[in-house]
Amino acid sequence: MTFDDFGLRAELLDAIRASGYTTPTPIQQRAIPAVLDGSDLLAAAQTGTGKTAAFTLPLLQRLAAERPEGKRRPVRLLVIAPTRELAAQIHESVRTYGKHLPLRSAVIFGGVGMQPQIDRLRKGVDILIATPGRLLDHLQRGNARLDGIETVVLDEADRMLDMGFIHDIRKLMKQLPAKRQTLLFSATFSADIRRLASGMLTHPVEIDVAPRNSAAETVAQRVYRLEKAEKRRVLSRLIREGDWQQVLVFTRTKHGANNLSRQLDNDGLTSAAIHGNKSQTARTKALDGFKRGTVRVLVATDIAARGLDIDQLPHVVNYDLPHVAEDYVHRIGRTGRAGNEGEAISLVAPDEAKLLKGIERLLKRPLERAEAHG
Repeated sequence: MTFDDFGLRAELLDAIRASGYTTPTPIQQRAIPAVLDGSDLLAAAQTGTGKTAAFTLPLLQRLAAERPEGKRRPVRLLVIAPTRELAAQIHESVRTYGKHLPLRSAVIFGGVGMQPQIDRLRKGVDILIATPGRLLDHLQRGNARLDGIETVVLDEADRMLDMGFIHDIRKLMKQLPAKRQTLLFSATFSADIRRLASGMLTHPVEIDVAPRNSAAETVAQRVYRLEKAEKRRVLSRLIREGDWQQVLVFTRTKHGANNLSRQLDNDGLTSAAIHGNKSQTARTKALDGFKRGTVRVLVATDIAARGLDIDQLPHVVNYDLPHVAEDYVHRIGRTGRAGNEGEAISLVAPDEAKLLKGIERLLKRPLERAEAHG
């Protein structure tokens, strides 16, 4: 199967080819036809499965085919994302795939000034990508209207629930037209997600292409059992001896991310930390440096790392194990993407033994143990 089989416009096919893609992923094969048909969609898909293109491509096709009458340019497609990074990534995809189409888009999120966003909204946009809190701010101030929405996408809905956005989401949905297409993407079909979906979706097509408790077969996973005080020294040694030029390290707290980043810098390993307390400018600068190779180690909390899209990332390290076992699968899914090989290392202190058991129970297998000498 190729992208030509979907009946997409030539402008979209040109953009897809320019991006280097030829074969649709499983989520794209199943979601694109459903979205083109106008169906509501409930899809379980993790980051790295191609889900952004799975809704972006067919929605661009539909928006380009039907232009509303009148001078006012109403927002017709709304995409709601839990984090700034994911919102920016989705906007980048919209611009990449829609570069040959006469459609305008904008992204709005917190942590930056409102005025440039207000100016953009006043000019009129067809597609709006937003985080819930900042979008509500704009609506309350009269800067945006959602009465022209034809389709709404809730991306990574499970993370939005985890982050406490459920009330914001419900407020936003009340401002949308009752007659609309709704697409909901989540890493899993939990009971909470199904409850959320039942009040928002009408006879949805269900797609499940990424069971949350499955770790990528292309990721080699190893565990080092060691004392907490040894973690930073062992991490530095692994990076040096393995000549790792790009490694994403997860910590449990913002404070821990800052401390570890400073310590690695002192070890001569260029690093940067990203977490919820960092300004958007600082987060963007750190991520850009990591992608370009000027930052060797990116230290992140789970929330900040949600939505990071880094091609061919070779190494992920769990400096602290997550409290929720499913988050381990999401973390290591940052490597070994698109068929590439990856490596996931976990540094496990004695007080994390129960967390490790929970992860192995979820994976239904023990993880390989390695010796932390040196």
